[in-house]
Amino acid sequence: MYLDNLPDGVIVVNGAGIVEQINAAALRMAKVPASKIVGRHLRDALRLDDLHGNSWFDSVRPLDGIATRTRICERAWFSVRGTEYLVTAALVRDRPAGKVTQIVVCLRSCEQRDRLDRERSELVATVAHELRSPLTGVKGFTSTLLNNWDRFSNDQRKLILETIDADADRLTRLISELLDAARIDSGRLTLRSEPLHIVPLVESVLRNVSAGSGHTHQLLIEGDPHKIWADADRLTQVVTNLVENAMRHGKGLRQISVGNADDCVYVRITDRGPGIARENRKRIFNRFWSTGPGAGSGLGMYIVNGVVELHHGKIVIEDNEPEGAAITVMLPVNEPDVMTD
Repeated sequence: MYLDNLPDGVIVVNGAGIVEQINAAALRMAKVPASKIVGRHLRDALRLDDLHGNSWFDSVRPLDGIATRTRICERAWFSVRGTEYLVTAALVRDRPAGKVTQIVVCLRSCEQRDRLDRERSELVATVAHELRSPLTGVKGFTSTLLNNWDRFSNDQRKLILETIDADADRLTRLISELLDAARIDSGRLTLRSEPLHIVPLVESVLRNVSAGSGHTHQLLIEGDPHKIWADADRLTQVVTNLVENAMRHGKGLRQISVGNADDCVYVRITDRGPGIARENRKRIFNRFWSTGPGAGSGLGMYIVNGVVELHHGKIVIEDNEPEGAAITVMLPVNEPDVMTD
């Protein structure tokens, strides 16, 4: 029966309210054989109640309710075992506002919805925590400055304002990361691709990072890297994140190299840290996953992976010799087809 191929439970009822068909998904929900349901009246076959003990059949009145209805809106109902289901129904009539000749009831388990609700709740809690930290700093310092302005010297006021500015920058970065993560989740993160040489991009990132750290980092260019078709801003975001992670969590950047591998261009970053445990090499790409002291929002690597995948590339994490981790970003040349009118 083709109804058995549907993922949701389906019950087909005739105009007299007698169940004529039930698919495999509905039988799994009911946990009884088809003989216990087919041939019975819908009132007895579909024993679902709301939280106040009102039955689904008596509440929605599919056979003798409002004559213009052709559909019963989805709503949560509970079985006698306490399992929650989302139930909706289509009403087939012999003519507009006429007699109901068939009812098709659809049941869907709430487990998936409940899991998504829990994930959303956890996401909201995590975001609230991440936003509260810099906001607390901004609020605390501004209140201190406003209430004790005359007690501080100019140097002290400058230090407080610099701290507020740093917290505001942190808040701005976090909001940008949250927006990028949301775009990746919804598939709305877009690329503005153009012909791109990866070497000047990586050199620019190293100059910016070196200016902030006071250390000079050399780029190792292996061969003549191909020109790729990519979004320069997004790849700058990727390389910057990986380099800063190596410096922050990897006890310093050991080396960054660029070269060709088959039909790809690679960027390889090695650090001086303890390396990344094998069991964590997939976890680091999860949203809000972070570990160790000084961990950030946990969104950086999630966004890096999302941007690389959008470029049809991949990230490889390996051990570096004699110590540390090696993260390699592989980006295909993927030049677009010639446009024709």
